[in-house]
Amino acid sequence: MGGWTRERVAGLVDHTLLKPEAGEGDVEALVEEAEALGVYAACVSPSMVPAAVRMRPFSTKIAAVVGFPSGKHLPAVKAHEAALAVAAGADEIDMVIDVGAALAGDIDAVRADIAAVRAAIGERTLLKVIVESAALLELGGRDVLVDTCLAAKAVGAEYVKTSTGFHPLGGASAGAVEIMVAAVGPQVEVKASGGIRTAADAIAMLDAGATRLGLSATRAVLDDLD
Repeated sequence: MGGWTRERVAGLVDHTLLKPEAGEGDVEALVEEAEALGVYAACVSPSMVPAAVRMRPFSTKIAAVVGFPSGKHLPAVKAHEAALAVAAGADEIDMVIDVGAALAGDIDAVRADIAAVRAAIGERTLLKVIVESAALLELGGRDVLVDTCLAAKAVGAEYVKTSTGFHPLGGASAGAVEIMVAAVGPQVEVKASGGIRTAADAIAMLDAGATRLGLSATRAVLDDLD
């Protein structure tokens, strides 16, 4: 598929488990599978970071979500949650913006929200900012998505990320990825996440310019590339 081998794609995947019912055993199995599949990172809920870290092989990064999935938490709460996750061993933080603030045109509030998390985790921890691209495009339009991504760029996020995968308006799309890449690249990268269930889905996101994928169906996607 256009030069996208199983190994190459695996190296760009955050193998993800964010179901509310997930327990420590599920997370331990996730990290074991992440290592077996050769993916880049395992992404878990903040309360599950200690379990993930205990199982982590040296080569696998641990990412934690913050303000998940609604983004309607106070900035101070998101910042504290992020700091706790990093203290527990998380290498990366995936934070959810306040989508309502973005849609209301309050980009200053969005920027301040992201900046609070950035300050709490320091410069060594990689920050991905989840913008819920499907919701922003459907309810606000292209300019709202672009302005939100630029706010993340302005305060030092390393990635903007399409989706939580929990929003009813949908997850990642190649079109959204293209808009996001055009807005912030090449200084800031784009992670596509939400609804990517086949190799064809994954390749479409990568061809659109995504440099990281959030997958829960990782094995199925990679098996399609064999």
